[in-house]
Amino acid sequence: MLTGAYGFAELDGPANVLVFPNLEAGNIGYKVLQRLGGADAIGPMLVGMDEPVHVLQRGDEVKDIVNLAGIAVADAQQRDSGER
Repeated sequence: MLTGAYGFAELDGPANVLVFPNLEAGNIGYKVLQRLGGADAIGPMLVGMDEPVHVLQRGDEVKDIVNLAGIAVADAQQRDSGER
């Protein structure tokens, strides 16, 4: 378990989550990472709720819909098997 400034954190490895102060900074950040890293961005997803929430945006391409649907299926299978 990693502990640092936040002793309550229970991470088994480095986090792969970026947190931005507002929507504009988040949009800029993910687009920069997407272009520089040659990656596909999947989301937005809301976390910390009782149920998973996956959001499609107007103008999303087919690949965005397929990617987010795949994440939704994985979430459903995980919840169905009792994992969290």
